[in-house]
Amino acid sequence: MKHSLSEIDLDKTYTYADYLTWQFDEWVELIKGKVVPMAAPLRLHQRASKRIQYQFEHFFSINHCGCEIYNAPFDVRFPTKPEAKKEKEIYTVVQPDLCIFCDKEKLDDKGGIGAPDLIIEIISQGTQKRDKILKKELYQEFGVKEFWIVYPKDKLVEVFLLNESGKYAEAQVYDQEDNLPTSIIPQFSVNLKKVFED
Repeated sequence: MKHSLSEIDLDKTYTYADYLTWQFDEWVELIKGKVVPMAAPLRLHQRASKRIQYQFEHFFSINHCGCEIYNAPFDVRFPTKPEAKKEKEIYTVVQPDLCIFCDKEKLDDKGGIGAPDLIIEIISQGTQKRDKILKKELYQEFGVKEFWIVYPKDKLVEVFLLNESGKYAEAQVYDQEDNLPTSIIPQFSVNLKKVFED
């Protein structure tokens, strides 16, 4: 059992089975077998996350649409093949800032397995390149229908929707004056003024 990130070889390829044995103080993700350390989130990041989650939770509590929202730390495992369910067969485990599952078959006691319907990543210092490039490509590859990138300092949100060819269309950009709709729950939108107000 590993207790410190310094105890592992970052050049090696690991599986979810390895990941489950780690007891680090640091948060990490596993992306295609490679360990990716996560930075501690800043205050604006946490405030935006809390406010977005609250709006979804409030809607879900009234409308009972069958969807559930989870915030980090929450493990989302992406099997390379749909039938790959064993811990040694999974090489990617991420902890999105927020994720929504509308298919409860994808939820278990360890978290989520397979693509959430919506993933929201909130940009923090040092995560911009990973969220905008690495995570976007990863979520596209594994079929996440909708992906938001939230910029708390700029008070903007980029929204990527998966098209029929399995690629993310060009980003739609929303600012603090907008109500941000979501394709997975057509009757709901996030009030961005409430998310970003000081």
